[in-house]
Amino acid sequence: QVQLVESGGGVVQAGGSLRLSCAANGRAFNINGMGWYRQAPGNGRELVAAITMPGRTNYAGSVKGRFTISRDNAKNTVYLQMNSLKPEDTAVYYCMAEGLYGNYWGQGTQVTVSS
Repeated sequence: QVQLVESGGGVVQAGGSLRLSCAANGRAFNINGMGWYRQAPGNGRELVAAITMPGRTNYAGSVKGRFTISRDNAKNTVYLQMNSLKPEDTAVYYCMAEGLYGNYWGQGTQVTVSS
């Protein structure tokens, strides 16, 4: 089993920055890709950014140029640096990790951007 522990959410003013972290515990050696998703009230869960084991990245168009995903494979940790935050970035952010037999999800961390 793999447990994902997220941290770093909070309240920030528009234009500010936050950094999310997600550490994978347990049988983390089976993890391949990792990513961040978000879900705003009334909306479905959407991909924000993803990163493969070698480090190839993919971003949603709405965050490209503002958010940066990175990972430390030795620590089984993925990060999301969020700059120039906008009120529309307000959502619960979830960490996801691809395992051998399925995906694992974190509990979610709230990010609120005030205007």
